[in-house]
Amino acid sequence: MAGLLVIHSLEKRTKDSIIFPIFNLTIEKGDITAVYSTLNIRKVLLEIISGKTLASKGEIRINGVTIMENRNLFLSGVVLAFYEDGIYDRLKVRDYFSFYRAIYDSNQTIDQLLRITQLQDKQNQKIKTLTYSEKQRVRFGKQLLQHAELYIFEEPDLNVDVETRQVFIAITRRLQHEGKGVLILTGNLESALTIADQVLRIDESGLQQIPTEKGESDSILDDPMLEAEVQPFQLNKIPTKVNDKIVLFDPPEIDYIESNDGQSHIYSNGNLFTSASTLNELESRLEHFGFFRCHRSYIVNLQKVREVITWTRNSYSLILNNKEKTSIPLSKSKMAQLKDMLGMK
Repeated sequence: MAGLLVIHSLEKRTKDSIIFPIFNLTIEKGDITAVYSTLNIRKVLLEIISGKTLASKGEIRINGVTIMENRNLFLSGVVLAFYEDGIYDRLKVRDYFSFYRAIYDSNQTIDQLLRITQLQDKQNQKIKTLTYSEKQRVRFGKQLLQHAELYIFEEPDLNVDVETRQVFIAITRRLQHEGKGVLILTGNLESALTIADQVLRIDESGLQQIPTEKGESDSILDDPMLEAEVQPFQLNKIPTKVNDKIVLFDPPEIDYIESNDGQSHIYSNGNLFTSASTLNELESRLEHFGFFRCHRSYIVNLQKVREVITWTRNSYSLILNNKEKTSIPLSKSKMAQLKDMLGMK
């Protein structure tokens, strides 16, 4: 079996339940793949990869070997970047990078690393004085000093600022250019869709691919679910269900809508409400109220959009004007359409 990382017929069960069913996954050189899952699945999968627990079935090979065959060779082939890895926060940033550069015998210069992580202005500050996002960039720098062909990141951009997210995306593209493989384990679908070239979901049903760009330009008029009689009266309220209650929303109250595993979720003022309508149906009902299908899995209220951010040539996000500054993915084809709507060239 070829590939930097080959997961073959892997399954994990406990006495009373199944954590995840059998699945296969291969990461090749130059791949940037994101796996969207629950916290429990991510935790168990990382424990299996790091050798802290055993799978019920199947195997994981890195550079052709399993951890049972050759633990040192297996672990030397991968950088496991756990969420909030430990950090020596009493050191200055430059000293921290110098310390680990010597440990890993890296040929990466400290100045290069400071530029990549955008920490030039912080290099002489103690790490404990940095913001959470800046500390995360320090972790990225340490990870880049390690010699490996495969990088596995757990929630790398969770709760970070826009600049740090931009730094991480640039790092993944740098690794891709160098022929490394990147696997991102996350519970944030928007993050997965923005960063990765391939997005997968793993749950109790197994591993499935989440469509990204392909097919997004399909006309909603081709969807037979949208065929309906002309009604003499149209109610503009959007119904959602909360327990045994039906809650009706005026379109301007809605921030955005996300489709997750076939279920439509409506977000308003930071709260989530479930809708029985499909994303196509909601798009049809809301397009006349300033809503825009910005991605295959998202509809956004354009009146709530504050910023449009370009991460890479093919990766964009919309930032909403709410206290959470919610980030919504914007696909490449929809970016062109949005520019036309805004009268931009």
